Amino acid sequence: MSPKTTIVLLLQGLSLFSLVLASDPDPVQDFCIPNPTPTTIHPCKDAAEATAGDFVFSGMKTPGNFSETGFASIPVNPATFPGLNTMGMSFVRADFKPGAINPPHFHPRATEIAHVVEGRLYAGFVDSNNKVFARVLEKGEVMVFPSEVPATIFGSFNSQNPGSQRIPSAVFGSGIDNSLLEKAFGLSSKEIVMMRRKFDPKATVKP
Repeated sequence: MSPKTTIVLLLQGLSLFSLVLASDPDPVQDFCIPNPTPTTIHPCKDAAEATAGDFVFSGMKTPGNFSETGFASIPVNPATFPGLNTMGMSFVRADFKPGAINPPHFHPRATEIAHVVEGRLYAGFVDSNNKVFARVLEKGEVMVFPSEVPATIFGSFNSQNPGSQRIPSAVFGSGIDNSLLEKAFGLSSKEIVMMRRKFDPKATVKP
């Protein structure tokens, strides 16, 4: 997804989704495996000590842990795969059970490409003019940027730290003043409280 306020809808399906991000500054060396004991002078491991294993990640072979919405994701970034450090990219595997959904979200620091590995997905985004671009993607199709059948997608981003912001949680699970939300969405005080409790269970909100 682009740094614009782009929303991706993932509906109905068990999906494996991989994303790659790559818009970070160009590196000035071949690679930089993070130093286990970093210093300001030597943030990278000595290149002579790097091994093939530093550039291999095996954690995407099976789905991650599914949430209550039937969605599971395995983010792959330098924190889990050190070989990606300074490479300006990251990945994600996303799996969807039938009827599952990934809430509307955007990646503030990256563009996203999704490849459907298995199943079918309803995928799309909303541009800055609030126009929706969406369609059902079949196995083998790719969309720059989201099923009634199980599906799997692999996503890639052009940043090693794309970020991910789920819009419902950002709006109702944050500290935005209730009166502003009431005016912005045309909801009553009681409805705002219900939304806060839904998207921020730890919040103690009063109408």
